[in-house]
Amino acid sequence: MRFATYTHQGRRHVGTVSADGLRVTPLALDADQARRGALPLIEAAAAGQPLPATTGAAIALADVQLEAPIPLPRRNLFCVGRNYHAHAKELRDSVFKDNAADPGSWPIVFTKVPESVIGPGADVLLPGEVSSQIDYEAELTVVIGKGGRNISRAEAMGHVYGYTIVNDVTARDVQMRHQQWDLGKSFDTFCPMGPWIVTADELDGADTHVRCWVNDTLRQDARTSDLIFDIATLIETCSRGITLYPGDLIATGSPAGVGMGLKPPVYLKSGDVVRIEIDGLGVLQNRFV
Repeated sequence: MRFATYTHQGRRHVGTVSADGLRVTPLALDADQARRGALPLIEAAAAGQPLPATTGAAIALADVQLEAPIPLPRRNLFCVGRNYHAHAKELRDSVFKDNAADPGSWPIVFTKVPESVIGPGADVLLPGEVSSQIDYEAELTVVIGKGGRNISRAEAMGHVYGYTIVNDVTARDVQMRHQQWDLGKSFDTFCPMGPWIVTADELDGADTHVRCWVNDTLRQDARTSDLIFDIATLIETCSRGITLYPGDLIATGSPAGVGMGLKPPVYLKSGDVVRIEIDGLGVLQNRFV
């Protein structure tokens, strides 16, 4: 199934998206539940509770404003750095050459604050003098369904509720300046998410196609089968000594083709539109202003 969070007639709703991606049917959530987007659905499923009933007729998606499927994450997103073989290769001669991902070692993990999350179609705000090196990163993102701590790799996929798309927008100069990445990743509006959540039974996250365009130029084009650390390993890693909760998000890393990796680097400017498409998930598009 596909679950979308959206605004219609001034109210936030959560609903199921039709197979053709053209309509959404609202679910019976009260205003406080809907405020949290799809998170109450994920928590209910983890507790063994049924999906809320539908209420009302299906609505054309063209008549609603999609929002991030989880607009208010319970805490920071887990994110993975340089987790595609080709992406690690393109940055091995950059300022990150001394801390490149090592397949025989451990994933690079950082976080983005919840307040950076925005939805499809929302504007990403360029921060002016704070940073002039704003980059895009298309990422398949795991939505945790069943919580747990010290989850083994063998059991990890049983903890996946579904998937969504995240654009891990990054201020490269700030990222380099502080060495730890959280500040350069967490500016307001720097986490576009959407268009919805697709449940794990409908998508093979281990081998799906990830593409990203800046304006009309294809920049990133890869399959998740190129991941250095697979999804199960990432869940195992992030849960070591840390309890994962239903609705936690793990962005799995970005393919080659980021602006920083071009020669010379090309960063985003006002008016640029970044469009990310992942097969089986849909399209996430945002304008930078």
